[in-house]
Amino acid sequence: MPIPIHDSHHAPGALKRLPLLKASAFFIAAVCLCLCGLLYLQLEQSRRHDLALAEVASSNLTRAMAQQAEDTFMKADLVLTSLADWIQADGYDSIQLPRLQKTFARRVQTLHQLHGIFLFDKQGQWVVTSFQDLPRGSGVSDREYFKFHQQNVSSLAHIGPAIRSRENGEWIIPVTKRVNDKDGNFQGVLLAGIKMAYFDQFFKSFNIDEQGSMFLALTDGTLLARRPFVESQIGTSLAQGSIFQKHLPGANSGNAMIGSVVDGTVRLYGYRQLEAYPLVVSAASSKDAILKDWYATAFQSSVIVALVVMGVGLFGWVFIHQVRDGGRIEADLRTAQEALELIATHDSLTGLANRRLFERALDIEFGRGARQASSLSLVMLDIDFFKRYNDTYGHVAGDHCLAEVARALKSCCHRKADLAVRYGGEEFAVLLPDTDIHGALVIAEQIRRSVMDKNITHSGSPTGYVTVSLGCYSFVPTGRDSIEVFIQRADAALYQAKHSGRNRSAVLSMDGGVEALLRSDR
Repeated sequence: MPIPIHDSHHAPGALKRLPLLKASAFFIAAVCLCLCGLLYLQLEQSRRHDLALAEVASSNLTRAMAQQAEDTFMKADLVLTSLADWIQADGYDSIQLPRLQKTFARRVQTLHQLHGIFLFDKQGQWVVTSFQDLPRGSGVSDREYFKFHQQNVSSLAHIGPAIRSRENGEWIIPVTKRVNDKDGNFQGVLLAGIKMAYFDQFFKSFNIDEQGSMFLALTDGTLLARRPFVESQIGTSLAQGSIFQKHLPGANSGNAMIGSVVDGTVRLYGYRQLEAYPLVVSAASSKDAILKDWYATAFQSSVIVALVVMGVGLFGWVFIHQVRDGGRIEADLRTAQEALELIATHDSLTGLANRRLFERALDIEFGRGARQASSLSLVMLDIDFFKRYNDTYGHVAGDHCLAEVARALKSCCHRKADLAVRYGGEEFAVLLPDTDIHGALVIAEQIRRSVMDKNITHSGSPTGYVTVSLGCYSFVPTGRDSIEVFIQRADAALYQAKHSGRNRSAVLSMDGGVEALLRSDR
């Protein structure tokens, strides 16, 4: 029965290192994840805030563009309407032509966005313009706007794709009206050309980034004007872009982060369709420009958090290694403590408990026996004629004999509570808790026979082999008993067994006399 020197409930090893290591690693990982998570949440919130501000600015910009574009085309429309009414009422014979030319010129001077005003007959030839001289050429019967008015009786203004003026080659956006005679028949086309340069200057008045863009297009996607101005893109179709395919069908205005079909740059587009005319305006800022400051802040914050995470990780690595080293040191100390405890409580030759552990076990079993009113037995045994054995075979053989007897002794102690002890020299003891005298005698006889079965040659013994004598004593502790008396009575029984011829077991009665002597001859 192992009796520890220290109480395990108060041992330093009670705090387990493995959970501490896991808890430390989990805590460090949690701190790092929380820092990264907080950084992500802060950056994401900042990014959304910057994008929201950009959406507001984009919406305001497109609203201003739409208002300006609508005013520009409305002024041209009003001029054409008044001129068309005059022409339809008075015609454009040779008498009217000088007056028309002067009127056209005054209107152009009044509206600086106009390139010029032109009147074409039903064959598409020039009749009168705001310029002094009529252009020479084949006319405009091949133009889109002329064909449109030939085929449509509508008196509403028509805005066509951007063209180069045949007057001077300048890019213009044509705003045209159908001219009828008094009977409502097609008589010609009245055109007011809006300068492309006008919109270019207007677009430049807004502060957008270098990768930003602005455009004016027809509702069918035909590009009329754009910033930055790229001549080869004028007249191309934007109809396959996301604005015209996905967004405008659902709402006349809004914002969208999309890639441009013109140059592929990802931009935040604000778009708006004009109410009075079939036109769409859009202003866009590149995503990189919108998030430029955010990128800088994100980089700085990420570097700071990365350094903190590295510091925490380094500290955690050192701490975990310290804990591991501490655990190893503690394990070594526990091993050393167990070794010391074994040395302090066990006989090094036989491996049996020594007297120190025996005395402690007696204290414990006396108290337990008194509490439970259970019997406590002690068997004392001694190797017969051991001095002769040492003298005959030497001390090395004697030590071997002691070890063999100890093995026989341990083989007969079947319960964990039984304690086999080397009491001193060739004397041994077996403490048997919760065992009466009959049980002690049975164990004693088992031990005696087990030693004989070893067949250890002993020429100095009458039997020719090593034998043992045993004395047994048993009682029920009361709490006022003496350990010394308990050992003395078992020793007295052993003395009686040796005095009666050795190689036998003796039991001491409660009154101090020898109750029984047992011997088994081979």
